Amino acid sequence: MSSITIHSSFLPHTDPEASLAFYRDVLGFEVRLDVGYADMRWITVGPPNQSDTAIVLHPPGVGRDITDDEHRLLLELIARGSYFGVNLATDDLDATFARIEAAGADIVQEPIEQDYGVRDAAFRDPAGNMIRIQQKETSNG
Repeated sequence: MSSITIHSSFLPHTDPEASLAFYRDVLGFEVRLDVGYADMRWITVGPPNQSDTAIVLHPPGVGRDITDDEHRLLLELIARGSYFGVNLATDDLDATFARIEAAGADIVQEPIEQDYGVRDAAFRDPAGNMIRIQQKETSNG
């Protein structure tokens, strides 16, 4: 049986420059592709140590047959962080959180131990997407 891997995931952006700066400068992701069409941009970013996995930052609602009211609702859901999101992991949650907080990110939750055994924190990106970041497990041996 052939294997399946995650190649890319999609998150909407409402301001491509703000999202680019956040993912590149704050999270340290590399920019792999930046494609524009008319007044829209699709920006592909990813962690430098995971060249086969990426996040595509895209204009919300493009290519879908939605009404103006549906588009406004979509933007409201994105801004609340209740529509799209991604979970990330780091070797040092406290240092990563401090860097993200110092950059002025919208903090949702400071690092805590969750009841289900994960230590994590949460914040929103410039569009409002919910980003959770957890402490990577350390192996003993």
